[in-house]
Parts: sequence; C-alpha cells; structure tokens
Amino acid sequence: MKTIKYPNREDYKSLCKRTVLNKENLESLVKTVLKDVKKNGDEALFKYTKQFDKAILSSLEVSKSEITNAETLLKESLKKAIQTAKNNIEKFHESQREQENKIETTIGITCWRKSLPIEKVGLYIPGGTAPLFSTILMLAIPAKLAGCNEIILCTPPDKDGNIHPVILYTASLVGVTKICKVGGAQAIAGMAYGTKSVPKVYKIFGPGNQYVTKAKELIQQDGVAIDMPAGPSEVLVIADETCNPDFVAADLLSQAEHGTDSQSILVVNKEVLVQEVLACLTRQLNALPRKEIATKALENSAVILINSIEEALEFSNEYAPEHLIIASDNASRYIDKIKNAGSVFLGNYSCESMGDYASGTNHTLPTNGYAKNYSGVSLDSFIKKITFQEISPLGIKNLGEAVEIMATAEGLIAHKNAVSFRLQRLNKNQVLQPNRIVDEKI
Repeated sequence: MKTIKYPNREDYKSLCKRTVLNKENLESLVKTVLKDVKKNGDEALFKYTKQFDKAILSSLEVSKSEITNAETLLKESLKKAIQTAKNNIEKFHESQREQENKIETTIGITCWRKSLPIEKVGLYIPGGTAPLFSTILMLAIPAKLAGCNEIILCTPPDKDGNIHPVILYTASLVGVTKICKVGGAQAIAGMAYGTKSVPKVYKIFGPGNQYVTKAKELIQQDGVAIDMPAGPSEVLVIADETCNPDFVAADLLSQAEHGTDSQSILVVNKEVLVQEVLACLTRQLNALPRKEIATKALENSAVILINSIEEALEFSNEYAPEHLIIASDNASRYIDKIKNAGSVFLGNYSCESMGDYASGTNHTLPTNGYAKNYSGVSLDSFIKKITFQEISPLGIKNLGEAVEIMATAEGLIAHKNAVSFRLQRLNKNQVLQPNRIVDEKI
C-alpha cells in the first residue's frame, strides 16, 4: 500500500480514482457477445461456456437432482449459519415495506401509490475464485418478499460443468425458481433477451467483473433495467487513536481478498497508526490462503495521513465508498457528517464482514463513487410503484378550473376540454365552447 501524507483538498479528486483494467476492446467484445446471444440463443451460450469456462454442457439448466444432492454435501453448521443469516436479512428487509396511504389532496380527490413486484427478475452470481452464496441471500430474499413471480439465477459452472453445492443449496432455500449454468456477459445477454433455456427478465441484479458490468450497462439500451452500476469492491476505513490496529488491518485485507481489482483505503489522523496498521497487515497477509490476490489488490490501495477525522470524512464523502468503516470509539458522533457511502459500519466491532453475511443489511452496494447518487439494493429495488387517483364530481368542480387555466397556458386545448366537458355535464346551464380560451394571460 502506498502512503500519502497530508494531501491538499484539491488533490482529493485525483486520489479518489479507482483502478481501471486495461481493456481497450471491452465494449466491442461485450457487444459481440450480446449480439450473438440475442441472435443464436442457447447455441451461443453453450459456445461461450466452453470458451470462457472450459465446460462442455449438455444442459444449461440445473436439474432437481443436482439441487437435492447439494444439500447432502454441506455441513450442518454451514446450513445453520445460512439460515441464521436468512432470518436476519428477512427481518431487516421486511421492515422496509411501505404502508399504502390514501391522501385527499383536495376535497373530492383521492390519490395513493401502490407497490407491486417486478414480475421477472434475474440474479447474476459470480463464480470466479469464490462461491458467493451470500449474494444469493442478499438478492433473492428481498425479491421473494417483494413477491416476484420468477427469480432466475445465472452463475458460471466449473470446468466439469458443476455449480458449487452451497450456491445450489442457498438458491433453493430462498426460493429461486430457476438456476442456469452460464456466466459472464453471455449470462446477462441470456436474461436480457431470453433463450430456450434462460427466461427473459425485466430487471437484472448482481455484481460481476468488468465484462458483466459493461453488459449490464449496454442491455439498458434495450429496455432491461439493472440494479446499479457495480464495479470492483472497495472499502474506506477511517481510524483514530482509539482503533485497534489488528482490527483495521483485518478489515483492509477482507476487502483486498475479494479480487485483484479491489481497493482498500485507510485514512488516519495519527502518523503512528500508519506503521502500526501496516505491521499488522503484513503479518496477517502472510497467513492468508488468498495472499496472492490480496497482495495484488493492495498495490492499488493506499494509506492517507490527514490532519483530523473531520478532514477524513470530507475525503470519504468525495471518495463515496461502497463500504465505510469508522474505526473509533467515538464513531457515532460523526454520523451526521457522512454524506456519501453505500453502507456504514460504526465503531471498532462493526466489521464489514458482518454486513457482508448476516447482520441483515444488504451487501449489494454502489461502487466506483456511485454512492453519491445510488442506493444499495433493498426491498424497493424489486418493486415498481403505481399511482392511483379517484376524482369525484365534487373533486373536479373544486380543481377543474385551475387545470383548465394551466392547460390553456400551455396551449394544450384538448387537455382543457377533457375537464371542460365534465364540468359542463355537472352544470347543465353552462354552454361549452370547445376551443374557448379560459385566460390568455400566463
């Protein structure tokens, strides 16, 4: 990790730049895959699965027997842990359900908004170097609570054509309706356009590499919604003299082991903390099974020494981290100064790992600075909201004239007439002049 001491505020923007892999042909490659899958369906999916995942499949759909067998391969302790996480995630997301309120805006005019599930959703679960079954919990649980009819899951197989049993078990546990053995940009294409094996969905969720992210970005142009722009995972830790250096080092490494393009940023207000944390980090790193991945990620990470925690929060708000940890006994006093972050962890015992797995909050969060204008996944992500209104004769009499005046001012006389005909019906003595101008002045 590089160390940057007392940067000027005008340097914050450049320091907040994320790692971008050198993929000059990224967009053209992804467009080729999308076009191929759109045209050739399953044939293209089989081809790309062989090319990228080195797996030769006879079927893209996971069978019931594969799902049943998966449960027998897992330890009871793991299944119990998954159930505990499921309970907490359900509890937190159920609390987000909104009550339907009918509001009388004017006497005789009642308006309300109704929440309805997105009928068909697609979940992308990366395979790569780790079976991210926790992401299934984070996506399928709110989808199920929302009432989505179809929950389609795509994840890449290993070279033998198998899906990790913990992914199959978790997907079955939370109500996924179909699991397909397909990954990468081709999986996004399959869910966006539909094939014989992969149903077309209305919205796609889930993290992935730059190919998956680019595919999600591009399929929006064809009318398929996505959860959010999501790139490599990241954490920013703000630590003061009350922190535990071992805890901080562990938090930085827990992010770094995600992938070589992950980023861990430490911002401290005391120079002595720099060396203390780095010493702990080196010791812990050497004992990690994913040392090579974490080491690569740390090359793109940094320790920033700054004058005060208040300045650290200014930097954090510019960086807009996916995960923000405030490693301090006084963390709660800084809540009101946090403006941009995907998910916040307050205090020395609030490690990101808890939110990643089982505390209840969602870990599918905006990255790459998008926390400035995007929220993480929630129950609302799987819901569309429809507004209703019911207008009585008294209501249109009370508000109709104002609408007539406004429509006329915009030159939309048919809009005015839609009100005027009704008002005439209510007032038999009024003679309607269809193109009458109510008021020429704006």
